[in-house]
Amino acid sequence: MRGSCLCGTVQYEVSQLDGPIEHCSCRYCRKAHAAAFNTAACVKQEHFRWLAGEESLRAYESSPGKHRYFCGNCGSQLISRRKGLDMLILRVATLDEDPGQVPEFQIWASDQVPWLDYGPHIPAYPGWEPGHR
Repeated sequence: MRGSCLCGTVQYEVSQLDGPIEHCSCRYCRKAHAAAFNTAACVKQEHFRWLAGEESLRAYESSPGKHRYFCGNCGSQLISRRKGLDMLILRVATLDEDPGQVPEFQIWASDQVPWLDYGPHIPAYPGWEPGHR
């Protein structure tokens, strides 16, 4: 499976996901992704490789020993690494292909935002909402 950042500068390839897909609602993921939660999966180092733009990556140590890697051009967060682990944490939303799996659980539900609300009672449109300019 291939993946990339928003601007396409950084590209990678993953041969397989080595853990389940999960949603994380922790404060750090919410702030880093500017979203209600982050969707991630673990990948062994040997199942991941950069295809282009590795020199454009920047890193931020969001907590001791955990570095989040993002494109220095567009800011898309792609992976994170924890010191001492042989796995990296892939940001599943940066995949350009369907991983063929769905999230299995949510972590840090205690940090979930109270305004998160979606489901059949929320109108859904295939593009912009009607009347959008």
